[in-house]
Amino acid sequence: MEILYPMFAVISLSGVMFLFLTIERVSLIFKHFRNLKAAKHSDELRPNLPSLGSNITNNYNHLFEQPTIFYALIIYIYLLQHADDIYIYIAWIYAGLRILHSIVQMTTNYIPLRAGLFICSGMCLIAMIVREGLFLLG
Repeated sequence: MEILYPMFAVISLSGVMFLFLTIERVSLIFKHFRNLKAAKHSDELRPNLPSLGSNITNNYNHLFEQPTIFYALIIYIYLLQHADDIYIYIAWIYAGLRILHSIVQMTTNYIPLRAGLFICSGMCLIAMIVREGLFLLG
């Protein structure tokens, strides 16, 4: 069951980012359009987004890309009862890297650091996938 905790950490990160996104978007809509109906499409907001708003939007979208593989993989490992300390350790590293990625993207958005965090988190996924593949091969 411990393998599910890092997954919940990444899910919680998505929730926090949704709150940031909502606060940023709603205030922007009222500032530029005066009402919610005037901004029918999110693309209409793009030119008015400050860099922080754009970074929040991009990060929120990123949390529905690579992490979806993480969720599926964690559930797969859990259901097959293959979770051990190594998987749990790698899953927590992944969660920590994704949290750092979000912090960097929302603050400095320093691309070399953000890209490094993205690559390292991806390597965590690859490590779990390869390990599970080897486990299944016997």
